[in-house]
Amino acid sequence: MTFSPQPPTQPPGPTGHTDHAHVGHGHDHGHDQSPPPGHSHGHSHGHGPAAPVSKHLRKVIAAVLIPFAVAVFVGMVVLWPGGAPAHERSGVGFDRQTQQGRVVSLEQVDCKSVNASQVPTTGNVTTPEGREAQAQQTGDCKKATIEVGTGPDKGRTFVEIVQPGAPRQLEKDQGVVVAYAPDAPRDLQYSVVDVNRKLPLAVLAGIFAVAVVVVGRMRGMFALIALVVSFGVLTLFILPAILQGSNPLVVAVVGASAIMLIALYMCHGLSARTSVAVLGTLVSLLLIGLLGSVFVDWAFLSGNTDDNTGLIHGLYPDIDMSGLLLAGVIIGSLGVLDDVTVTQTSAVWELHQADSSMGPRALYRAAIRIGRDHIASVVNTLVLAYAGAALPLLLLFSIANSSMGSVANSELVAEEIVRTLVGSIGLVASVPVTTALAALVVSADRPGAPAGAAASGPVRSGRGRRRKR
Repeated sequence: MTFSPQPPTQPPGPTGHTDHAHVGHGHDHGHDQSPPPGHSHGHSHGHGPAAPVSKHLRKVIAAVLIPFAVAVFVGMVVLWPGGAPAHERSGVGFDRQTQQGRVVSLEQVDCKSVNASQVPTTGNVTTPEGREAQAQQTGDCKKATIEVGTGPDKGRTFVEIVQPGAPRQLEKDQGVVVAYAPDAPRDLQYSVVDVNRKLPLAVLAGIFAVAVVVVGRMRGMFALIALVVSFGVLTLFILPAILQGSNPLVVAVVGASAIMLIALYMCHGLSARTSVAVLGTLVSLLLIGLLGSVFVDWAFLSGNTDDNTGLIHGLYPDIDMSGLLLAGVIIGSLGVLDDVTVTQTSAVWELHQADSSMGPRALYRAAIRIGRDHIASVVNTLVLAYAGAALPLLLLFSIANSSMGSVANSELVAEEIVRTLVGSIGLVASVPVTTALAALVVSADRPGAPAGAAASGPVRSGRGRRRKR
């Protein structure tokens, strides 16, 4: 969200100039540049970020954030897992041994000749399963020869039959992912479980990185580095620590705080403005954690609602699945919170630069109007993002003609409702919290007179001209 406030018009002084001090670089330019009559100096010579706040305020902010950063660091050291725990693979779902493979040949065969499908013994073809089986019996199947490309059996081939109604069709020379079942008969040890999508995903990631750097330049480069660091914290700390049996909520709070500190300061610089955004994000995360904990317990959400969570619970029964659900709410809300808090803090700073005479109340009222627009757009985006992710599930409920109350009451949908609403409440709360903090901080910035005089450079005369020395 881009905000470009226009400097408000101030009453002109006796000579037609605005009645406020001109801030220079702290040295003489060596020549006299007099502004034309009526010209307003609504900016400083320094281009880029806002001027730093006073030394006293920097000390206050540091007194709050340094202990917080130390606590996060200590928490990561104490909870550091040292890697995911080893376990014996179950061969179910994602917990399978996989290798890379390639389709070396493909031929059309009669499905009946390879016994790809059989009509139910009852002969009933009025059911969907019976009709599908009959169609597959009379159709043409694909007989694919797959070569294993990695692992101890590299070079070994096996045959995979692809039925005409299968959602995943194979092509010659296509890369595939094959699962290995060592306990199965030799001819059935390998099977195709997915296609290899690494190349298109890598190209798309490259396009994204180039676009971010071209448009964002150095700021975009730092954003990409922060993104890599965030994924590093997620994969090296948060996930293994949860698997080791640590409390998912505590791990999520510590990990999300680490990501927040690294990402915000790396992308937006080590400044009071960024520190206020960090404080606003922290308060909002605490609110989300509190509300999430209350409503996850109140709604009796177990967090074990599908095959994947069931597999996790089966492999690691000591993991608190409801805590895992709550951890997901906190981590999922962090990215949107960063956007809102940084935008609100920047809005307050820009308003203060445009009119330094505005007090905290006026700054808050002006910036909260910007925040209301941001809330309306971001909350709608958040809800639609969750709805889009759950669209197949919602479609199934629609096919079953289930009432809205029945749909919302099911645990699978109730989880998404709690996740969306708790995150949205924290998002809404972050706007007034961050705006109030920023307005108080920037309004309380009153550098001392000697420091201000030293920083202002040559003093301007009453007629708006610099005195030559």
